[in-house]
Amino acid sequence: MMQYKATKKLIIFTGAGISAESGIRTFRDTDGLWEDHCIEEVCSQSSWKKHFETLHTFYNQRRVELGKVVPNRAHEIVSELKMQYGDDCVVITQNVDDLFERAGCHNVLHLHGELCKMECTACGTIWDIGYKIFDIVSDRCPHCGSLKGVKPHIVFFGGVAPNYREMHKVFESARHPETIVVIIGTMGSVISIETLLLKKLCKKILNNLEPSPYIDEALFDQVYYEKATTALEKVRKDIERYWKQGK
Repeated sequence: MMQYKATKKLIIFTGAGISAESGIRTFRDTDGLWEDHCIEEVCSQSSWKKHFETLHTFYNQRRVELGKVVPNRAHEIVSELKMQYGDDCVVITQNVDDLFERAGCHNVLHLHGELCKMECTACGTIWDIGYKIFDIVSDRCPHCGSLKGVKPHIVFFGGVAPNYREMHKVFESARHPETIVVIIGTMGSVISIETLLLKKLCKKILNNLEPSPYIDEALFDQVYYEKATTALEKVRKDIERYWKQGK
């Protein structure tokens, strides 16, 4: 195994594409979840309480579905990289599923929340619910007993995404030429990949199924338009090659 220097960082940033191969429907594809649901009813910070029953029905279904799928090889490779490089590998995801954790990857920075958790807006308590259904008749916040203040631990449109600040801090280290940034399975329409990588001296690798109008592939040293499960085997070799060249 290559000796890892503290001056080097590996930043892995993922979107819905990495979990799509496990059978999880994305939200923004032509057959995605938003095609079947009104965003104002299931993902709006300003109106979710007005659609309380519809919202919980929607996320209850998502949790049940999540419990039936398993991590794919791409999740496993990211986990192996995290184990290999430890704290010097940072995994950031826009996904709300727990497939990285189930693949053995820990300390994942979830930008948009976690589906297997609930939160109480009345008292701030966050708790694990796993793949269970939240029953709006009998379930309550375990701390304060609130019902109407309880929502899935998901960042809704119009809400605050507290982990964005940490994400930007992580990408500041991408100014170092020995840092490697790997972007996987995101269109770049919600979080601007180009902005994150602007004027960064790091090595950059992109893996998507196809080109995105929101991402300039010219920014990247290596581009793979294919499934993450096949691309990440190549990406791992790229990482080793880049760092050997930098010795």
